[in-house]
Amino acid sequence: MSGEHTSAVGGQAVITQTDSGEHTEGCDTENSMMQQKDEEESSKQLSAEIYYNYEELHSRPSITPNSEIPENLLHLSHSFGYDSGRRGNLQLLDDRTLIFIAGNLLVLLDISTKEQRYLRSCSGGGIGSIMAHPSKEYFVVAEKGNQPNIIIYEYPSLRLSRILRGGTERAYSFVDFNHDGSLLASVGSAPDYMLTLWDWRKEEVMLSCKAVSQEVYRVSFSPYNPGLLTSSGSGHIKFWKMASTFTGPKLQGLMGHFGKTAATDIEGYVELPDGKVVSGTDWGNLLLWDGNAIKVEICRKGGRNCHTGMVQPFALEDGQLMTIGSDGVVRGWDSESIDTADSNSDSSRFEIEPMNEMVVGHNVCISSVVKSSLPDSFIWFAQDSSGAIWKLDLSFTNTTPDPECLFSFHAGAIQGLDVSRKSHLMATVALDRSVKVFDFLAKRELTTSRFNQGGTALSWAPPLVNQTGGLLVTGFEDGVVRLLELYDPQRLHLVTGRRPKGDAKLRLKQAFKPHNAPVTAVAFERNGEILATGSSDSTVFFFTVGEKYNPIGFVHVPGPVQALEWSPHSHSENRLLILCQNGHVVEVQSPDPEAHKPTKTFQLPEIPSRTFRFRSIKSRIKREEEIARCQAVKEKKKKVREERLKESKQLDAEQEEEEEEEGELPPIHFPDPPSPLYCGFYSQPGQFWLSMGGFDSGFLYHCKFSEKQDQDPDQRQDEPFDFRPVHNTDNDPIRSITFSSNRQLLLCGMHSGFIRVYPLQPGDHCLTSMQAYWALSVHDNQYGHLRHIRCSHDDLFVLTAGDDGNIFSFSLLPPEELQKGLQRKRAEVPSPRVGIENEALAQDIENPAAYSIETAKQKLEKDRLRREADVKIAAKRNKLAELQKTFKQLLNNNQSLPEHVRLSPVELQLDRRFSEQAERVKAQRVREVRKQMAWEEERCSIALSKLQDWFRDSLEANMVTVVAICTDHRVSTYRLPTLTEPLTQLKHQSRPGWPDRDGAAAPESRKTRAEPAKDCSTLEEEEVLRPPVARPAGIKLADRQVERLRKAAEKAEQARAKIEKRKQEWAQLYAEKPNEDCEDPQDVQAINEAKENIGDLKLKSAKDFTVPKHLRMNAERKRAELIGLEENIRERQTKMNGRIVALRDSKIRLVSQLRAQAQQVQRVQQRLAAHLHRSPPALPNILPEETPEKRLQYSHATLERYRVLREQRFKSMEQEEQEGSSRLLEQLEKEMEGVVGKEEVEEERGDEMTPGLSASSVTRREVKKETDGQEGAEQNQLEEELQREEEIRLLHEQDSLLEQMERSVCEFDAELLLLRHQKLRLDWELKLADLHQLTLYQELLLLKEFERREDSLQEKLNGRFGEENSITSKLEECNEQLDLKLGDIAKLQERERALIAAFHASLGEENKFEEFLTKVFKKKIKRVKKKEQTGSEEEEDSDEDSDEDDDWDDDDDDYDSSTEEGGPALDTNVCPPGCDPVLFENTLQLRERRLDLEELLAEEKKSAEALKKECDTLVKKRKSVKVIRKAVEDDLELVNREKQQKMNELDVVVPLRLNQIEFITNGSVPSDLSPALVLDRTELSRLQERIKQLQAEKNEQRDLYYQARQQHVRLIHDRKDMDSKIQVLEKQCNQLMMMKFGRLVDLEALQTLSGNRTLEELKQEKLLREAAYAREIKQWDAKVQEARQALMEVTRCNTERLLSMTILLDQKKELEQKLSARQKKMGRQFKDYRRRVDQEEIVRLRELVKTQSQQAEVLRREIGLLSRKGGRVLPPCQAQLPPLAPMPTPRNHSYTSKQGQGRSSKQLKVQNSPSRQGAT
Repeated sequence: MSGEHTSAVGGQAVITQTDSGEHTEGCDTENSMMQQKDEEESSKQLSAEIYYNYEELHSRPSITPNSEIPENLLHLSHSFGYDSGRRGNLQLLDDRTLIFIAGNLLVLLDISTKEQRYLRSCSGGGIGSIMAHPSKEYFVVAEKGNQPNIIIYEYPSLRLSRILRGGTERAYSFVDFNHDGSLLASVGSAPDYMLTLWDWRKEEVMLSCKAVSQEVYRVSFSPYNPGLLTSSGSGHIKFWKMASTFTGPKLQGLMGHFGKTAATDIEGYVELPDGKVVSGTDWGNLLLWDGNAIKVEICRKGGRNCHTGMVQPFALEDGQLMTIGSDGVVRGWDSESIDTADSNSDSSRFEIEPMNEMVVGHNVCISSVVKSSLPDSFIWFAQDSSGAIWKLDLSFTNTTPDPECLFSFHAGAIQGLDVSRKSHLMATVALDRSVKVFDFLAKRELTTSRFNQGGTALSWAPPLVNQTGGLLVTGFEDGVVRLLELYDPQRLHLVTGRRPKGDAKLRLKQAFKPHNAPVTAVAFERNGEILATGSSDSTVFFFTVGEKYNPIGFVHVPGPVQALEWSPHSHSENRLLILCQNGHVVEVQSPDPEAHKPTKTFQLPEIPSRTFRFRSIKSRIKREEEIARCQAVKEKKKKVREERLKESKQLDAEQEEEEEEEGELPPIHFPDPPSPLYCGFYSQPGQFWLSMGGFDSGFLYHCKFSEKQDQDPDQRQDEPFDFRPVHNTDNDPIRSITFSSNRQLLLCGMHSGFIRVYPLQPGDHCLTSMQAYWALSVHDNQYGHLRHIRCSHDDLFVLTAGDDGNIFSFSLLPPEELQKGLQRKRAEVPSPRVGIENEALAQDIENPAAYSIETAKQKLEKDRLRREADVKIAAKRNKLAELQKTFKQLLNNNQSLPEHVRLSPVELQLDRRFSEQAERVKAQRVREVRKQMAWEEERCSIALSKLQDWFRDSLEANMVTVVAICTDHRVSTYRLPTLTEPLTQLKHQSRPGWPDRDGAAAPESRKTRAEPAKDCSTLEEEEVLRPPVARPAGIKLADRQVERLRKAAEKAEQARAKIEKRKQEWAQLYAEKPNEDCEDPQDVQAINEAKENIGDLKLKSAKDFTVPKHLRMNAERKRAELIGLEENIRERQTKMNGRIVALRDSKIRLVSQLRAQAQQVQRVQQRLAAHLHRSPPALPNILPEETPEKRLQYSHATLERYRVLREQRFKSMEQEEQEGSSRLLEQLEKEMEGVVGKEEVEEERGDEMTPGLSASSVTRREVKKETDGQEGAEQNQLEEELQREEEIRLLHEQDSLLEQMERSVCEFDAELLLLRHQKLRLDWELKLADLHQLTLYQELLLLKEFERREDSLQEKLNGRFGEENSITSKLEECNEQLDLKLGDIAKLQERERALIAAFHASLGEENKFEEFLTKVFKKKIKRVKKKEQTGSEEEEDSDEDSDEDDDWDDDDDDYDSSTEEGGPALDTNVCPPGCDPVLFENTLQLRERRLDLEELLAEEKKSAEALKKECDTLVKKRKSVKVIRKAVEDDLELVNREKQQKMNELDVVVPLRLNQIEFITNGSVPSDLSPALVLDRTELSRLQERIKQLQAEKNEQRDLYYQARQQHVRLIHDRKDMDSKIQVLEKQCNQLMMMKFGRLVDLEALQTLSGNRTLEELKQEKLLREAAYAREIKQWDAKVQEARQALMEVTRCNTERLLSMTILLDQKKELEQKLSARQKKMGRQFKDYRRRVDQEEIVRLRELVKTQSQQAEVLRREIGLLSRKGGRVLPPCQAQLPPLAPMPTPRNHSYTSKQGQGRSSKQLKVQNSPSRQGAT
């Protein structure tokens, strides 16, 4: 900035940062109260008088810390470029100041003085967009970088007024103010595309949301409605509205829908007053938007475009809509007509002609315009993308001046830059076809020259080449190199007297074309004797330097040339270093112009060269750095551990820590493709430095050529021997390098547009002092790659040029010192050469297709050889013709001689030895020629075979085209390739299945395991010995009772069988009963069918979509599907080809038939008069394309004709070789077709004429005979009638033949037309099939990628399934065995209980030896283990026997001690006296059986426990296997889901007509069809029908559900009723059992009770006793009767007493009432006491009544029970009734009388009477 600006800013306050800006995510801007308060406070702080300090905020150079490099190392001098390709890169601040972006600078350009002022970006990352305030008092600079800011400057003070933060992530693409300038809209670029509205004076975000997901070019406020905005960009336009919602203001966007109009990028638009928007398009028409839809497309009359190319409207003034276009034209349109435009046709177009038009220029491309700030001004300033700024007067009047080009610049990237070695001059070249020369000292452009092609390289010739320093060498994109002379035209007037314009001029000195591709580098040899040019065609050409540059030759290099570097004077040899873009480096010796004299070619094959191919070492460097870092860390920790170990001496800890330090190292990586080579330079002879891009950036590599140079350059792998790391350049490689003249400064141009300066030590070729650096961001950081950097000849200036089109000059001295030092100096333009004005202009090469030097040389050499060969051939032919002529003359002379003198033919022949010698020479030459042509012959034969295989043998048949006869319709067959081996042999191998080895092994294992298991059911059911029980001998049963016992046993057996059968039925019924969670099989089947048919309702693109197993696709199925589709396509094509060939054959037959009919017509017409003839239809011919098989058939005549035509072509040398050969074949083909056609026609005519001639001759002869016989005789009437009849018949025959011919032709044409329609239909279907085939192939490739993973997971899953099945089978087998064991144990326990019951039954009742026998039965004795029959008996251990003996002895002792006192001790092994020996022996046997059962039971329990443990182990194992299987299934499911997602990402082409698209929004088809669904119309109709069916089914299911629910409720009620009935019946059954048995009994057991003799005897004894008891009861009944009589008497007495007591109580009550009345007057002290006594008495009486009622109820139940029992069964014992407490009498009552005492005594008697009765 200028000093004035610095002083203006210095007096203001400094604000570092404000926090008023709010980040918002989305469109909602609702804030809390605290945030509002903060914003209010911040807004109060930001007053209009507060500014930021620009000097503290703008970006500065970055300098290595602790270095002595000054911050102001380079000072910006001037900007010579203009980024004209940037959108909106021109704004107007006032009527004389323009601003635009130049890299990291904002340039303020004075239009009149052309002076420039600069503002640097604050972020250092570049500037994204600029905009001027409507009042022109402010302008906005929106920057780029990480979280960039928007800087608002005040104008003209250029003070930094506001900073807006947080509007986007990376860069701003556009900013704009609203109409009054109070709001600012900004839109960001990728990745967020955030649209933000700012209250910029408060630095606040008002609204913010994401605009779109595409690049946005422009956003603006509506000039008519402040709440509306519009944005446009790549393929979209969007209309925004600031809406108020209940959550606060929001931005609501509506995307514009293009509908039927093709989507286009919209660069500009204009809003009309009524809200409509007019936008531009890519193709030059305007679009009128109404709402978010296109109302009409606007074009010119006749459908012409409004502009050629891109168009954008920019203003609406004075009723005109102004538009600009890439065609360089400004047009004005009637805005009212456009506003009311409506389409009148189906094309939705509105035609209109412009009102005014201005053509700015022919090579002009206007991209933006700004209007002058002066009121009522028509002046506009236009940005030209071709590199210019124009001043336009758009008043469109008669006095309107022409457009004025104010400034011109390069357009696009700068391709070449160099400086003069003698003056402060700079030359540049770009692809805009211009070469410019600048005076960077005077900061102005000197001259510009334009050419037909864009420039790609430039070099300023050193003084050794041109002493005046005025020679430029430029390379162009068409391979042309031009030598341009720079001179001062003002000095020409000394010679010519003319004064031309301009201070400098470029003149073409020489032009030559050494390359066929763009020239990428030019360089002069160090002595100035040779010029080298390199190109992207991988060649380097050498020229001699002089007045005229002559070619020496060229060499081939392994890749496109990037740069050329000649060895400096310090090197002993003169060599050229060639740097290739693909990483190859070639060093060649300087060629000697005298030694290399080109003869046939300019190629220099023998020139010495060395090659180097760069091999990446960056990954190894990183790996070594990581190893060194880890080693340093280890060493550091090791020292710490050693110090610690000296104290603790813990070696184990040291080892553990060392193991923990091991980590992963970076892998070795080689980039593929190799990294590009950007630049390089010599260090020492044979050594050089390289700067690489891509992966290998970040280092400078020191390389040298290897000694072994015999290897193929493409196979070499050379590594650098040294490197220098370049700080912070892993993603920012060095693009260009240059040195100062003293090589103490190394200047680097970076990929990011930075300039770096490294100070170096003198003579430091190894760059060891390349450490500290100075860096400054100059060019655009995204696309302004700094590819050219140079120092001036005096090292006072540094010049840079980048791909952003900007050119900067920097001075190494401050501006003040520079002006003082150079105030007397100026850049000197070289003077013109003497005589230059008289020299003719050099011939330029303007044709891009012109021959290069080498191509022209090869062409001339080829033409020379061809001419020499033709001359020799002509001489030989002339000589041969003379010899033939002489020989013929000799023959004639010989024939004229007499016969005896005449020589015979044999004598005329030469000596046989001459012919033999000639034959030998000819054979030798033929062999030599064949040997020479062997390779060519083999090549041609192979080429022929390949051509035949590809074009003829690769097809099943030739392409046949059948043409209609009367129309131009034709139909052709398909080209079908021959069927070779099948592309893929589809192996129908199943996927890895579940192995069944375990399943097969399971039965065997079951058998083997079941064998040792001992089935207890096989044990013999031993009968329990039941010894006869001693019964009293006096009771005997009668025969009748015995019979009844037998019948009872049979009845019990029948009942037992019936009960068993009923149990089985119940078990079967319960087995058939479904579980609570069981479902109806029919319902399950219906659900499965629904799942299979309906499928997953989720879309396949859903994240949770699971592919059904039967729909999962693999590579084999997809391959089968693909093959099936190919076979179907081929089958249909083959079928169609067969029909077309059949139609061709029918045409051939039809043609022959028509020819035969034509012959018949001719014969008929020969017999008719000429005036009766009808012209027959033209006979069709079989075209060559209808019989292509005859095309390759050739004859000797064809070959001879080809030879003749070839000789004729050699005679005419005007045409090209290839063109001539192709025309020769075409001519031969046409001639042979004509010859063949003529021959066929002649043959047909001959065939036709032969029978006609014969017939006519016969007819004539007959007629002649008739005339001869009837000469002179008159024809009678009969003959005339016969002639008329014959004539009628012939006419009818003629008509029928012609009609038949026409009908045949029409039928054939109709058949061909029908077949053509069918083929077109098939073509459409095949095209869809091809698209489907492409999709299937893409899916197949995708499935192949997943096949290996899926197969491995499926194999794992199958293994887990097999393992799980094996474990499950083993577990089932184990459970079965365990169930068997448990059953056996239950049976053994049942037998044990039965054995114990039998023992107790054998004891009988009241057996005095019961205790002894029980002890004998339960005694444990020593038993010898029983062995298997196959095994041998083993001896028992003596210690165990002794222990067991001791145990049994202890038992005996216990029993002895338990005997009765005083009784003798009993031995359990001996039957005691008095005991039944049989019973004792039976007890011993039962004991043995008990012990056997206990042993068996112990064994079974032991084996059952083992089985249970095994089951638990298997269950755990199965659980773990299930977990593993579930994990594998989840992995497989993830793979399938990923595969489905990848398949969903594939694009599928579905051609649709507009009537097939029903996805319509607001009456138009939206541009975004991603949410639409594509389905078949038949499927859609089926789904619609299915909806109706589902509704009917739903109603039906609802009815069924209602009926089922009613039935369910009814069944529930029925079940409840049944349950209640069952409960009632159970209660009745229990009552009946209680009544009958006195307790609840088991009826089944009761039914199965068989007759028991003991029971019968007991019953008999019971009967006898009952009889005795009955007699005794009868006696007691009589006594009871007497007692009852006495009781009745006592009861009657007691009743009388109760009555009297009642009367007394009533009297007492009356007395108490009277007494209470008298005592009312007395004190209240007796009142409460009396009331309490009365209440206690009432409570006591109530308790008494309750107790009496309970006693009465007990008595009633007792009486009822006794009455039901009938007196035979005694009632159960009743609990004793609680005694009645005697009724207390109040002792304190003074009024108690004797009457009361008597009443109480009577009452006690009455109370005690029931108890006495009960006792009796």
